[in-house]
Amino acid sequence: MKLISAIIKPFKLEPVREELDKIGISGMTITEVKGYGRQKGHTELYRGAEYVIDFLPKIKIEVATSDEMVDEIISVISKAASSDKIGDGKIFVSNLESVVRIRTGEQNEEAL
Repeated sequence: MKLISAIIKPFKLEPVREELDKIGISGMTITEVKGYGRQKGHTELYRGAEYVIDFLPKIKIEVATSDEMVDEIISVISKAASSDKIGDGKIFVSNLESVVRIRTGEQNEEAL
């Protein structure tokens, strides 16, 4: 089992969700996060004063899945989240040791 975490631009959330739904992925966790990578933030002008925004708003999508679905999910997220511009985000894949569905007590693959 794997946990796929994708950091994407906020306006790409709906296209990513729709594409994941098409391949049967309906369960996911969405978190509003802030961060930066190579784009290093930007400056803005507010009431005549310039200030630096170091951390940009992003969306973190987390999907727990079987090992067999990992490549397909990565491909779908990559295509749907891409704008071919800096700051499109990253995808991280981690091993999941155990999963338990609280309501039923199902474990691991059955709990996904």
